[in-house]
Amino acid sequence: MCAPGNAGIAAVAQIEPVKPTDPYAVAALARQVEADLVVIGPEAPLMAGVADMVREEGVPVFGPDAAAARIEGSKSFAKAVMSAARVPTAESRTCDDPQQVEAALDLFGAPYVVKADGLAAGKGVVVTDDRAVALAHAEDCGRVVIEEYLDGPEVSLFVITDGSAAVPLLPAQDFKRIGDDDTGPNTGGMGAYTPLAWLPGGTIDQVMKDVVTPTLNDLASRGTPFVGVLYVGLAITTRGPRVIEFNARFGDPETQVVLAMLETPLAGLLNAAATGTLAAHPPLRWRDGAAVTVVMASAGYPGTPRTGDVITGADQPGVLHAATVRNDAGDLATSGGRVLSVTATGDDLAAARAGAYAKVEQITFEGAQYRSDIAAKAEAGEITLG
Repeated sequence: MCAPGNAGIAAVAQIEPVKPTDPYAVAALARQVEADLVVIGPEAPLMAGVADMVREEGVPVFGPDAAAARIEGSKSFAKAVMSAARVPTAESRTCDDPQQVEAALDLFGAPYVVKADGLAAGKGVVVTDDRAVALAHAEDCGRVVIEEYLDGPEVSLFVITDGSAAVPLLPAQDFKRIGDDDTGPNTGGMGAYTPLAWLPGGTIDQVMKDVVTPTLNDLASRGTPFVGVLYVGLAITTRGPRVIEFNARFGDPETQVVLAMLETPLAGLLNAAATGTLAAHPPLRWRDGAAVTVVMASAGYPGTPRTGDVITGADQPGVLHAATVRNDAGDLATSGGRVLSVTATGDDLAAARAGAYAKVEQITFEGAQYRSDIAAKAEAGEITLG
C-alpha cells in the first residue's frame, strides 16, 4: 500500500488517499491495515514526525524520528553533529543576516557555496563564482550555511542502520546540473551510475569508520538514535573524503541504480533495521556488472515545470515513475519536474549506459529534458583524483 503514490506504483500497490505529512493519518492507516512495516520515503514526512507517531502505534518503521531527521532538515544541526563527532567536512559558517553572509563569503572566497538551512527538495544549494548570485540566494533563503568549496568528484553512499549496526550499500555518483557537461542550474539529480571503478579501494571502510560510526554514536548520545537510511554525500578531495551533506532517506536518482544491483530482498533488510536486528542480517548480495539511470524531466524544470503532457513509450522494464498521473482519458501524463528514472543494468558500465539510453529514445512527451552524458566520463575512464 502506498500514499500518495503515482501512476507507476499504482500498477503494483494499493493507493491510499492519505496526506503523507499528516502523522495522525498515516498512523491511523498503519493501524487500520495492520501493517507489518512502514517505510517512509520523503524527507518532509520524516521532519513532520510521521515515524514518531507510527512507532507509538507499535508498528515497525523504517525512517528516523523527527529529532534525528534534523540531520537533513537543518544544515546547521548537521554541522553541529559533524563538529561534535569530528567528522571530516567543509569549514562553514551559519548566517542569519546580510552582514554575516558578506563576512562568510569573504572568508571562504570563490567558488561560493551557499546552502539553505532548511529543507529545499534538493535545490537549496548554489555553487557559483558570481558573488551577486551567492548573495541573492542567501537573501532568498533567509538562514543559510556558507561553506568552503570542496574539490574532487562527488560520491553518494546510502547506509542502512538500526541506530547501532550499520550496513553500507554500493556507492554511486549522480549528476546535479540540468545540462550536459555540468552546465545550468542545480536540480534534484539528472542521472546516476554504480559501481565506481575509479574510487580507491578502502574508501567506503574509511567513511564508515570516520563518518558513519561517529555520526550515529553522536545522535544516539543526544537521545535521538537514527533508524533508517543515512545518506552520506561526499567529495573525494585531495585531502581524502569530506562530507558535503547528510540526508535522512533514500534519494533520487542514486537509489534507482543501487537497488537495481541489490540481489538481497529489500523488504527483509529494511525490516531488520526497523526492528533493531540488523546485526543478525545476512551479508548483502550484489549483482555483477553496472547500472545507469537517466532522469527525464518536464519542460521548465528545475524552474516551474509544465504538467499534463502525455507520455508514450514508458511501459518498459526499468522505467521508474516519479511525477506521473493518469489523466481523465486514462493516458499517462506528467505531473511535476522529474518525471521518470530510466534505468538499465549491464555486464559493464558501457552496456548499462547503452541500455538506459536505448530506453530513453523510446519514450516521448512534449518538452522532455534529459542529459546525454550520464556516466560518459566514467565509461571513458576520465574521472581522476587529485
